[in-house]
Amino acid sequence: MQRGFSRDGGFQRNRRPSSRPRFGQNSSGPSSETQNGFRRPSSGRPKNNRGEKIDISRFIQKASGVSQGEKIEIVNAFADFALSDILKANLAKRNYTKPTPIQDQAINPIVEGRDLIGLANTGTGKTAAFLLPLIDKVSKNKREKVLVIAPTRELAIQIENEFRQFSWGMQLFSAICTGGAPIFKQISNLKRNPNFVIGTPGRLKDLSERGLIKFETFGTIVLDEVDRMLDMGFVDEIKRILKQLPENRQSLFFSATMPDKIRDLVRDFSRDAVTVAVKSGDTTANVEQDIVRVREKSYKFNQLQEILMGPEMKKVLIFIETKHEVDKLTTNLSKEGFKAECIHGNKRQNQRQKALTMFKNDAINILVATDVAARGLDIKDITHVINYTVPQTYDDYIHRIGRTGRGDKKGKALTFVEAR
Repeated sequence: MQRGFSRDGGFQRNRRPSSRPRFGQNSSGPSSETQNGFRRPSSGRPKNNRGEKIDISRFIQKASGVSQGEKIEIVNAFADFALSDILKANLAKRNYTKPTPIQDQAINPIVEGRDLIGLANTGTGKTAAFLLPLIDKVSKNKREKVLVIAPTRELAIQIENEFRQFSWGMQLFSAICTGGAPIFKQISNLKRNPNFVIGTPGRLKDLSERGLIKFETFGTIVLDEVDRMLDMGFVDEIKRILKQLPENRQSLFFSATMPDKIRDLVRDFSRDAVTVAVKSGDTTANVEQDIVRVREKSYKFNQLQEILMGPEMKKVLIFIETKHEVDKLTTNLSKEGFKAECIHGNKRQNQRQKALTMFKNDAINILVATDVAARGLDIKDITHVINYTVPQTYDDYIHRIGRTGRGDKKGKALTFVEAR
């Protein structure tokens, strides 16, 4: 039987009456359930591959209401900043009139040449917070060069896309340098001596070792989502790059959190940095969280299908641990008539970008991904995050479910756990 999209964006199919128990219910009769049909666990701590035990009860939480965090007064309009007229015109074309809190507080110090630590959640507008003043800086001195380092190629691509829109007509050029993409095109772009180089740590290291990037020529560096880069094991590469930069430079660090490793990094590689802390409240406050108990492993996929057929499942991001499992699940969903694509580290860049574009444009409603592939993704209107496998750490869990319930929207997160 084929499934398609219903008029309201959910999934539909002609279903036969079934005697099979619904998820959260066993064959002997109804069980103790939450309001949305999922049983609450009495106890249990699944153990993942790293040996960390995570209390299942941490996966269950009602949304506490759309959290705006502490209300922050916006002092400036974009017209108030000391930015070039053409840059302001580009902002006006995109209907940018009022900055977000992180932009309001960060742009002026960056324009003044200060080092800066920006503490803000993903989705708060921090990309524009550093790009706008740096585009203005380079437009006034074309010999200036800016290095932007991001944890994933998807985030690097997003940054470059925003750079192109903000710098339209300013005769500024960029090169994107990420792994998983043809290196020869990147080498060709570097030979044009771009003003902005935007890349991931591994590929930047590779190009540097080939003598194609000279870090000592960059007067400004931006480390975006530093906490994620350190989580992914890039700390040594980042330190190596920072040590090669000129001593007289501007350093900008953006992160959602400030663990000791980042604090040490900032202390060692910045000068009199100003700290701008703009947190938009608890990132999980907007997300209703629950579990799906897997009674039998052989029935797990059937349970997932039952969930995905709900009319409210309009835009769903599914996380799985391994690349092989991602491919397998995506294939099985497609065979059942669901419109699903996937991204993971073994996919070519054009494949990943195609899948992301289809997901953003609602050509598909389901995207299956590994943790690493999905880091840094900023996709609007994701209604549900499903953890088909239990994440390795609770921090990974928070990162996953933070893809939904963004801004003033609410979202839902479901985590599959083995019944005990």
